Amino acid sequence: MSQSALQFIRPLDEFYARQNRLLPTFTILAPDEVPEPDHSLLVHERDMTRTLENFHAGRIHLRVLSRYHTADAYWRESVLELDETERSVEFGAIKIYLTRFPEPWRQQILEERRPLGGILNESGITYTSSPTAYLRFAADDFIQRSLKLVKSQPLYGRQNTLRNAEGAVLAEIVEILPPSQSPS
Repeated sequence: MSQSALQFIRPLDEFYARQNRLLPTFTILAPDEVPEPDHSLLVHERDMTRTLENFHAGRIHLRVLSRYHTADAYWRESVLELDETERSVEFGAIKIYLTRFPEPWRQQILEERRPLGGILNESGITYTSSPTAYLRFAADDFIQRSLKLVKSQPLYGRQNTLRNAEGAVLAEIVEILPPSQSPS
């Protein structure tokens, strides 16, 4: 896979490299190539936490699969699940620039209970969400197990960048949805 293609799945590629896993096959799509209902859930400039909570009419929490951090940044690979049913609604890989968050929000990120979007929305920190790529993945065994899927099928996602009011990057994210998203 070319280095230029890898830029569209960063930071997911970093987790796969650290854990010696082969990357799942993916295709970069134009926004209008993302089918419904995934199109409505992915092709926008809102955060995914609020979008998924509104769609599923429920609160979401994290199930962290792996993480590592330095003094400046924190990476986590996780699944977002509905609080009431534990239903998986997103697989994600995120790199968060910790030094760009004041306390107590930095500590809440490290507590690994709530998605970053929920923390940002509660904090009142002004931010923008800017998708940089829309993607179709051939789910590998790891993503299938993480999302509790019983069979392989194409999954849709996006790479997204969150920025603060000054334009500094707060987080880089790859967000992948399970198939057949329907409200709970």
